[in-house]
Amino acid sequence: MSTSATSSAARPPADPRRDLGAALRRWAVTGGPGIGVVRVLDRHGFGSVESGQLVAGTTDGEVGGLLYLGALDDSAHPLAAEAASGTATVREAHVGESSAVAAGLACAGGATLLAHPLPAAPAAALGEALEAGRPAALLSVVDTGAALVLTGPALEESTGDLGGVTAAAAEQARALLRRGATATERLDVDGTAVLVDLLVPVPSVLIVGEGALGAALHAQAGLLGWSARTVTTVDDARAAVAAFTEADVLVLLDHDPAFDAALLDGLAHGRGFLGALGSRRTQAARRERLLAAGVTEDALAAVHGPVGLDLGARTPAETAVSIVAQVVALRAGRSASALASSAGRIGG
Repeated sequence: MSTSATSSAARPPADPRRDLGAALRRWAVTGGPGIGVVRVLDRHGFGSVESGQLVAGTTDGEVGGLLYLGALDDSAHPLAAEAASGTATVREAHVGESSAVAAGLACAGGATLLAHPLPAAPAAALGEALEAGRPAALLSVVDTGAALVLTGPALEESTGDLGGVTAAAAEQARALLRRGATATERLDVDGTAVLVDLLVPVPSVLIVGEGALGAALHAQAGLLGWSARTVTTVDDARAAVAAFTEADVLVLLDHDPAFDAALLDGLAHGRGFLGALGSRRTQAARRERLLAAGVTEDALAAVHGPVGLDLGARTPAETAVSIVAQVVALRAGRSASALASSAGRIGG
């Protein structure tokens, strides 16, 4: 087994939301420039596009984020700077066929863009959540641009104010979170139009080791819209885990004790899902090594091993299903019992 220097394959792909989060946190420093955001209020055309897209900018001219793969940059960037100066604006933007296709969209289209200021405190809260891979929601009153940011696993923390509709709008945003997916919705809250961008991080699966199960995990992640990558060296595994957000997933297939270092790194910073494959004997041996390395009994509970739910899986494909099912259940705070035996809400 090689322990070569970190390769570029170990580094996670660029995540515009994570980069935007870092920028927002930096801009929100006390005494920094004004911040404005540009969001999609309505659209027609473009083909299939992701929800929850944001562009943010400052009065100093810095810009972060993407709207429709950059096809709307010419309209969004000036609007962000205008909003950063304190003006809320609704404006139409159109993209021709050639420009849309060049950006990677299916076809031409138009969008109604909402641009509004984002005060430093909500900007900092949103930036911290995006950078760390935690759920967040940005809500604003369409007519005034008043902004509210909700963060936390259940969006229980709030920063900002929408006036008299704050509580009702926040509850509607929390209800959207039960779907478990990023969404952009225009809500009617007691007669007030509120735009909500719910931003749910997409898991990135780090597979340490190769083989049929690794291939099955790649396929299963693809079906869920998750990204996945494989590393085979200790240095690459440690570099990738060091960059984990709370949305990321480690699945350790290789039984080599040297990979304990990646688990120790993950336990040290406390971010992401840590799972390890192996027999009961393998798990027991790994447990003893981690305890000897100074990990406490309580901390060891964060290492899911053997990883996966008890589905009776026998094939690599079935085992991959059991692993991602455990990740889904933990992200949703569910016990992963049969729906028929549960009295709770079905579907999140």
